[in-house]
Amino acid sequence: MEQMNFGSVRIADLAGDEKPREKALSQGIRALSDAELIAIIFGGGLPGVSVVDMARQILADNENRVDRLAAMSMNDMMGRYKGVGPAKAVSLAAAFELGRRTREQQAANRDPQIKSSTDVVELMAPKLEAIEWEEFWVLMLSRSNRVTYMRCISQGGTAATLVDVKLLVKRAIECLAEGIILVHNHPSGNTRPSGQDDALTRKIKDAAAFVDIKVLDHVIIARDRYYSYRDEGRL
Repeated sequence: MEQMNFGSVRIADLAGDEKPREKALSQGIRALSDAELIAIIFGGGLPGVSVVDMARQILADNENRVDRLAAMSMNDMMGRYKGVGPAKAVSLAAAFELGRRTREQQAANRDPQIKSSTDVVELMAPKLEAIEWEEFWVLMLSRSNRVTYMRCISQGGTAATLVDVKLLVKRAIECLAEGIILVHNHPSGNTRPSGQDDALTRKIKDAAAFVDIKVLDHVIIARDRYYSYRDEGRL
């Protein structure tokens, strides 16, 4: 893929009213635009164009969506944008990872109670929305629909993952779960369940029913969208 060419001017060389660090200190970090935040992470680049403009052009190339940048691998970032080398790519990836871990820890510390599919997505999206392979998670719920156990039970490639139904139900029994919620991701961004997803959902539902455990939902997370079997009337 042909690299996009940028020049850069260091943040220190910008005009006073264009310096994002000074703006952050005087107005607070939330006052900065997405491009200014990225510029702080990058710090500088090549002669010709300011690092803020460089960040603006990278965002424009991604429809001004930060989530698309977050989903981009470090190698893709370096290959696509000239001036983005290992240091910048790793720094940006580290910033996104810190944000992801913050959301994950905030959700975990709330002793989450699941009342709807949106609660499932809020809890699980930080773990699944940006990875490039499939993971299958199970949430065990108490009678009050609080999550008592959550675990990734399978990892796969870019299009499929395998689940041991016997082990899943065994763990649900050990947790004395009243209900379980299935969650997995589609790295492709397509929210529609596959025939394999449908078959697996039925298989787990039938197996759990033998021990009086309900499958309450199966949620598919695909980047910034999701699909809920329960919302669609399929559970």
